[in-house]
Order: sequence, then C-alpha cells, then structure tokens
Amino acid sequence: MKASLGVFALALGASFAALGIVTLARGIRRSDDSLLRLGRRFVFGVLAAGILAVLVMEWGLLSHDFSLQYVAENNARGTPLLFTITGLWAALEGSILLWLLVLGGFLAFAAHKFRARATDPLVAWATLVGLVIALFFFALVLGPANPFKTLAVVPSDGNGPNPLLQNHPLMAFHPPMLYLGYVGFTIPFMFAIAALITGRFGEGWLTDTRRATLVAWGFLSVGVLLGAWWSYEVLGWGGYWAWDPVENASLLPWLTATAFIHSVIVQERRGMLRVWNLSLIIATFCLTILGTFLTRSGIINSVHSFTESGIGPWLLTFLGLVAATGIGLIAWRGDALRAPGRLDSPVSRESAFLVNNLLFAGLAFVVLLGTVYPLLAEALQGRRLSVGEPYFERMTTPIGIALLFLMAVAPALPWRVTKGEVLRRRLLIPAWIGGLTMVVALGLGARGLTDLLVFGLASFAFAAIVRQFYVGARARRTAYKEGWVRATARTVRSNPRLYGGLIVHVGVILIAIALAASSSYSTKEEVRLAKGESVTVDGYRLTYLGNTVTVSDQKRVVKARVRIERGGDDLGVYAPAVNIFPNSTSAIGTPSVRTGLLRDVYLTLISSPVEGGRVTLGVAVNPMVVWLWIGGGFLAVGTTIALLPVLRRRRPEAPAETPEAVEPDPVPA
Repeated sequence: MKASLGVFALALGASFAALGIVTLARGIRRSDDSLLRLGRRFVFGVLAAGILAVLVMEWGLLSHDFSLQYVAENNARGTPLLFTITGLWAALEGSILLWLLVLGGFLAFAAHKFRARATDPLVAWATLVGLVIALFFFALVLGPANPFKTLAVVPSDGNGPNPLLQNHPLMAFHPPMLYLGYVGFTIPFMFAIAALITGRFGEGWLTDTRRATLVAWGFLSVGVLLGAWWSYEVLGWGGYWAWDPVENASLLPWLTATAFIHSVIVQERRGMLRVWNLSLIIATFCLTILGTFLTRSGIINSVHSFTESGIGPWLLTFLGLVAATGIGLIAWRGDALRAPGRLDSPVSRESAFLVNNLLFAGLAFVVLLGTVYPLLAEALQGRRLSVGEPYFERMTTPIGIALLFLMAVAPALPWRVTKGEVLRRRLLIPAWIGGLTMVVALGLGARGLTDLLVFGLASFAFAAIVRQFYVGARARRTAYKEGWVRATARTVRSNPRLYGGLIVHVGVILIAIALAASSSYSTKEEVRLAKGESVTVDGYRLTYLGNTVTVSDQKRVVKARVRIERGGDDLGVYAPAVNIFPNSTSAIGTPSVRTGLLRDVYLTLISSPVEGGRVTLGVAVNPMVVWLWIGGGFLAVGTTIALLPVLRRRRPEAPAETPEAVEPDPVPA
C-alpha cells in the first residue's frame, strides 16, 4: 500500500509539473491571462505531491515497513527515533525526495509572493522554468532513484542507517540546511533565465529575488558550518575540514553566491555588471547540480557521498543543458546586456566590489580545479590522482587574506570617487588597531607571516565595522536624544541590509581567526595509559579512570573514562568511545570534546583495553575552534537582520556633521 501511494504521489507531482509547463507555455504564446493564472496554481500541486511522498516515506520508516527496499536498507528496529526520522535523507533516493519537498516549498513561496503579477511574462517564464526543474527531479525519483521499490522477500529487520549517520544529532540539521541552500538558488536562477528570455534583464529581477537569494545563502552558510561541526564531532581525526570533494561541492556554490550577493549591489546602484551577475547566478545553480552529482553519483570515494547509482548520467545531462541554456541566452542577449554605468575611479566602492568578485571567482576556480581534476584525469587517462590539503591551503590562503583586507576597506569607500581625507578619517584608527594586534600576536608567540596577517587584518576589519556602528548610533543618539542601546538598535533597523551585512562580516572575521589559530597552533599526541595512570599534554593532565561497555539494540559501545585537569582545576570526566553496530564491518569511533572559549581538548579512543588493561588515546588540543561555530551564529543573525524591512521614522533636523553617519549605501550580507 505504501509503495503504491508513494509512486502515486510522485506521478501526481510529475503530472502537475508537466501540466503547469504546458499551460504556462500556451498562455505565454497566446498572451492569455487566464491560462497564466491557471498555470501558477499547478505549483501548489507540486508541493502537495512532494509533501505526500515524504509523509509516505516517513510512515514507512516509522512503521519499519521492510517491504520497502529503501526502509530495509536504511532503517532497523533498533534505530533510535531521531535517526529513524532522519533516515529520509540517509541515502540517495530519500535525499532526492527531500530535494523535491524543498523545491516545491520554494516554488509555492514564489507563486504566492508574485500572485498579483501572475500575468507578467517575467513571472510566468520564471514559474515555467521552476516547473521544468521540478519535472526533472520527479523523473529521477520515478526512474533510477525510485524510493518506493519493494522487496519480494521481506526481511524481519533492516540494515539500519550508515553508522556515521546515526552517531550524532547534527545529522538532523546539517543535510536539510544544505538542501534549503542548494534548492533556494532555484528562485534567482528562474528569474535570471526569465529575464534573459523576456529581455527584461535590468535591475527588476534582482529586486524580485533579493530576499530569496539571501535566504538561500544564509541556509547554505549554516549548512556548510554544520557539516564542519559534524565532521569535528563524529569523524575522530580532530579536524573540521579536510577538503573532501563533497565538502568542496557545498563550498563552491557558496563562493559564487557570495560573489553574486556583493556584486548585485553594484548593479542595483550603478547599473553595472549585468552579464557578470547573470553569469554568477547561473554558475551558482550549475554548481548545486554538480554538487548533487558528486554526492549522489558514486563517482568519488567520500564519507559524505552515497553509494554508486544510476543517476550520474541524468545529472550530468541536466547540468549540461542548464549550462548550455544559460550561456546561449547570455550570448544571444550580449549586445543588449551592455551596462550603462562605468567605473569612475579605481578607488571606489564599486571597484572594491569588482576586485572582491574576482577574488571569489578565483577562489571558486581553485577549489573546482582541485576537486574535479582528479576525476577528469582518471576518466581520460585511467590514472588515479589525489589533490590534497597542501594544494588547497597554498592556493586559497593568499586569496583569503586579500578578501579579509577588502572586508575592512570596501564598506568604508564611497561610491564613484574616494577622497584621501575621507579614507583617512574612516580607516586610520582601524588600521592602527590592526597593526597593534599584529605586534601583540607576535609577542604572544605567533610566528608565521600568514597568521600575523590574518590576526592583523581581522582586527582591522573588526575595528572598521565597530566604527561604522558607532558613527551611525552616535548620529541617531544625538538626533533623537536616545540611549546607546536604543540608538544602536534603531540604527540597525533603519538600514538592516547594511548592518546585517556588517554582522555577517563579524562572523566571517571570527571564522578566519579560528581557522588560523586552530590550524597553526594545535597539539596532537597519542598516549598509552593503564588504569589510574596520568599524562600531561599541553598543560592538561589526563587520567585514565577505566572503561565501560554498554549494549543496546542499536549498538555496542566501549567507552574510556578520562579525567581532565588543568592548573589543579578538575574540568570533568570525558568518555571517548568506540561503537560496534550490528551490520557494520568496522568499529566507529566517537570523540569526546571538552569545549572551551580558548581551547578544545579532543579525545579519541584509538584502541580498547587489551594488554594489562591499557588503552591508546588520541589527544588534540585545538585553540579557538568554538569560535567557528560562534561565527556561524553571527552569519545566521546577520542574514536574518538583513532580511528585515526598513524601520521608517520621521527624521528630525539632522545635527551638524552627520553626513558620514547615515551611510545610506547598502552593503550585502
């Protein structure tokens, strides 16, 4: 019954998408408003079908219906409730279902938002493009990625999820956040293609999709950081980013989307970079499809990727069609896309944004090359190549440092032309603070030039951001006779796009500092201890207290209890573990992390007690890792603020010397 109902839901969704495409196409061709209004309604049918299919699959998972092949392979009676629910996206077929659900939600949101403009050709074409994308993914789940296949012989129990996917609650949040980011970029892509088709490629489509783009970018940012956190808490190697191809696949669209969010301001303000912005949003959508291919085709060996499947050729074909369509439309409209604006000075905000975009594009190219080149070499020459961490760090570090510098300078630059006096007034004090920070860091033991530059530029950028908040709040406090807290809050609400973007920049600064500190100053050792023995690692005293063994239907867990002390203070007992799952061929380690604002103590159980009751522990002392996750919080808060409506208030007569305080130029998140 569940299989039939699930397939019916998928067929219904595909039918709604196809009918919507035909109806909208005829309505556009005939300029028939009634058909255009009817066509948008099929979007809600697509969403309803996606919801029904997901509910049927969750019903099968929760009821342990092992007649469904997907349930038998990714669920078991002993699987905890949380991981039973998250089993929906634990493997290929279910993950495509989640993709369809999210896509239906975004399409329905767009159809509702633009309901008053249903007869507008731009909106109609955008909706048609969205339905074509939905039809493709419905074809996937009705064909090679059907999640409702049944088994002739029903097993009494299932295999359970991949052990790595039932070892931490972050799996309930990381994949959905990535999907909300990936799929969310469908909305600006739809409108970009529609703008090219209709010839309305000015600034209107940017305004229509600005919020959707920010929402998608925010979800993708949080999803990438949650993936790093999951890796840190689950994989047991003491790190959070290994330049794994699937990790890179989520980073690539983030890089191009970040470039787009910045450069779109230049187009809105000066009418420049039209071709560039259209290219960026098409590239971002293409990279989400590439990421889907890398994750789900089985072409790469990664702890994040799903098993080999038959959808690889489908995704590559779709990717090729999307790229060819986008490039062809831009070439077709090439002459008309010439922007009226131009750069007036190399030292201006638009120039800084242009350099910012080139750096992000260069960074994306470096990551893409390191990710895809080994696959191309193997496909064309039959050679297995590996591009590892040294390549990525050597190539990306200079670009990252340049972006930090621009983060401090760009928001302080006026549009068109910058006068030296303005630059000195806005950047002199932050530059001094950055220089002093480098001196202090050198005195505290920082030796590498890269680390010194990161610490100095991060403090330079942070001081410049604080100055902008101070100047804005001071002007409002003077004008309205308010306290600092109220004045700051109202300043943010007066231009949420600007100040939300600055808060996002604070998050990026914290992440940059954490990356530099944790990668350069961590300590790693392996120690072998008997019960009651102690060892000191980087000032932390570790005492092995013994081990415990617990057995449940889900797994067998061996834990080593370790007391951590520092300077005579007892910091608590931590328990790195090894988990043995019934259907797994190898044990899965679970680290235990003592998190602090300045350092993490990261413990892994390398070998269980054997000879004389001794254990081998991996010990890593990682500085400032928690600031990665705090920085991610700032990204989320800043993005949320940037989405708020502007707080309108009648302005009193402005006090003297406040032209700089208002800073009306919007800076994107």
